[in-house]
Amino acid sequence: MKQILTTYSPPHGHWVGDGFPVRTLLSYSRMGAANVSPFLLLDYAGPAVFPPSSPIRGVGQHPHRGFETVTLVYQGELEHRDTSGAGGLIGEGDVQWMTAGAGIVHEEFHSRRFAERGGPLEMVQLWINLPARDKGTPAAYQTLLRNNIPTVTLGDSDGYLRVVAGDYLGVVGPARTFTAINVWDLYLEPGAKLDLPIPAGHTALLVVLMGTVHLNGSEVLRDAELARLAREGKDITIETNNRAHLLLLSGEPINEPVAGQGPFVMNTQEEIQQAIMDFRDGKFGVLNP
Repeated sequence: MKQILTTYSPPHGHWVGDGFPVRTLLSYSRMGAANVSPFLLLDYAGPAVFPPSSPIRGVGQHPHRGFETVTLVYQGELEHRDTSGAGGLIGEGDVQWMTAGAGIVHEEFHSRRFAERGGPLEMVQLWINLPARDKGTPAAYQTLLRNNIPTVTLGDSDGYLRVVAGDYLGVVGPARTFTAINVWDLYLEPGAKLDLPIPAGHTALLVVLMGTVHLNGSEVLRDAELARLAREGKDITIETNNRAHLLLLSGEPINEPVAGQGPFVMNTQEEIQQAIMDFRDGKFGVLNP
């Protein structure tokens, strides 16, 4: 069994742009890059209810380099554009997997349809590091629609698990990744009890988005709390006493230096300065209004 190393309560929230009230549940700067590698950051937006609006809320054009962003939408609808030429709408149950790589400029807004009608918004954005050999890869975008994400039933009535990335008991998720990563989206019923197999050697993080769970018979985690687990061992035990929604993240650590500044994550400060200059020089591309 993987030992629980530490648990984290949710920090105070803040706004990203004018469309996303978030709590940063995972941060490499706060928790230590080596401890959470290959993961860097996880923002949990909402749940929040937006009134109908004529201006469309969101985040305007901004750059990234050196890592990937993964956005899972649970309620609401987003519209995305980037300088790889990709983009489009993602709604409830959909995922967008954006590889910033050598450099990208993108924007994310509530969709026009969602803005006009208003309603609840709930989503997660995860940042995943790239190894040094892949930080110069061309920018790319994957749309992972709800119907293309495989679902595994857990026990007779424990709930179900969506395999966004990686492998769960032979069921493989649709996301293409640069290193070995599992992103599992779990929906558990009251009274569920399961043993979840996680590869030995992986960094493992359990994020409780909703509900209350008893982890490994020793720790209770509630809404927006996170547990970091030891890399040794191969499984964890989860029990619920109410309906729960969890994310299980695991991945092979990238044993390299991490230098980060805002939207750039590289290996050295010199590379960060180069990223800033390349962005200012327009080398990430330009999004037309």
